[in-house]
Amino acid sequence: MNNKILILDFGSQYTQLIARSIRELNVYCEIQPCTKPVQYDAALKGVILSGSPFSVNDPNAPKPDIKAIADKLPVLGVCYGAQLLAQQSGGEVGKSTHREYGRAHLQNIVHDPLLATINDGSQVWMSHSDTIKQLPAGFEVIAQTESIPVAAYKAPTSFANNPVYAIQFHPEVTHSTDGRQLLKNFVIDICGCEADWTPASFVHETVERIKNEVGDKKVVMALSGGVDSTVAATLIHRAIGDKLYCIFVDNGLLRKNEFEQVLDGYKHLGLNTKGIDAKTLFYNELDGVTDPEKKRKIIGRLFIDVFQEEATHLKDVSFLGQGTIYPDVIESISVHGPSVTIKSHHNVGGLPEKMNMSLVEPLRFLFKDEVRKIGKELGIDDIFLQRHPFPGPGLGIRVLGAVSAEKVHMLQEADAIYIQHLRDSGLYSQVWQAGAILLPVQSVGVMGDERTYEYTVALRAVTSVDGMTADWAHLPYSFLSKVSNDIINHVKGINRVVYDISSKPPATIEWE
Repeated sequence: MNNKILILDFGSQYTQLIARSIRELNVYCEIQPCTKPVQYDAALKGVILSGSPFSVNDPNAPKPDIKAIADKLPVLGVCYGAQLLAQQSGGEVGKSTHREYGRAHLQNIVHDPLLATINDGSQVWMSHSDTIKQLPAGFEVIAQTESIPVAAYKAPTSFANNPVYAIQFHPEVTHSTDGRQLLKNFVIDICGCEADWTPASFVHETVERIKNEVGDKKVVMALSGGVDSTVAATLIHRAIGDKLYCIFVDNGLLRKNEFEQVLDGYKHLGLNTKGIDAKTLFYNELDGVTDPEKKRKIIGRLFIDVFQEEATHLKDVSFLGQGTIYPDVIESISVHGPSVTIKSHHNVGGLPEKMNMSLVEPLRFLFKDEVRKIGKELGIDDIFLQRHPFPGPGLGIRVLGAVSAEKVHMLQEADAIYIQHLRDSGLYSQVWQAGAILLPVQSVGVMGDERTYEYTVALRAVTSVDGMTADWAHLPYSFLSKVSNDIINHVKGINRVVYDISSKPPATIEWE
């Protein structure tokens, strides 16, 4: 890797968007906590300081030495980063006299390298309660808005050994119409990065790294049939061939016919995969359990038990492969700045100690859409690449309340009808994730001349880019009507279908 941009995260909700925007310029970047010292190497070309929920005037706010960083590399401060730079350099930062949120337009632009080709009137997105009231001596304003006298500024050449810029708006959000151009100006023109981080280069570098890391040793990996584990396994297989041993566990909570279909797909990919039928074990342990967190823990524990049992049959396995991706890491541990842990994921919790293996995680710093691009570069079929995300606990958390083989079968049938209709209607690829949820309530219905008292299924479909936020998919009424009719007519035990119109946040994508 010849080029890298580092984002120091101070806890902003937009930090990931900065990373995504830079990667879309074909330049690699990483996010690290602002509390962690910068590790300088030949590949690192520049540093971006993110926004933050903190005020720079808060005594507990994180305050790394920006000048020390700027003496090594070019720096761009965004929002909090801009205010911290001003404060540390002798300027004044205080509460805004009016709210500075939402759309604004730049004016009095100085066509410095950062703002080259960006003209007055360019729309930007503001989101801050503090503002720079006075710049440090020698610092120059390079853009304003109607209400903000310091929307962008730069440090004098005497301040540090490298160019230092700062902006009080967010270039990474789509509402900042020239934000991508601004980031390009900084990353390409000011930092001197080359746009050479492509799917092909990632595959080459990753395969070589795995070869060097694993050598002639063996890797064992659990597969799920999803995009992440499939792409990760294919990368590892390309590096070490049949020294990769894959295990696919049927926990009884997969979609209809999924176990057989996925095994067949892996066979065509050339992956050395063993399928394990563990349905009875999972159903027995889940019998009567209604608490969602207990269900997750049971499913996770049993999966590890089954996986460990199979792995012990293999000789001299030194590594465990995992399909961990960046959102998993971000949501599981506070990887960047003073952020909050949202939920736990089984695939980033570390290895069971007694397995005594090292991790191989080729996708750990990729977003979901990037994983799909890598998969396409690897020649993986769209059946895997375009498959909707599916929760680790599977239908165990889509059967609300107690899980049984009968309820899972009922939900599998309803879900299969729903997903097939999405495919047939050309809607599947327009939706980020879709699935049916079996509710633990029964309601009165009429079929023929008979009264029924049966279960309700909720349909869920959301649109998203990476799953961090999601909006409910506005599926056509005629489509929903057809799906509802088919489910009620063909799935014994269900007499009512509803559609979930909640977005994330405040709701989550899954119900449990």
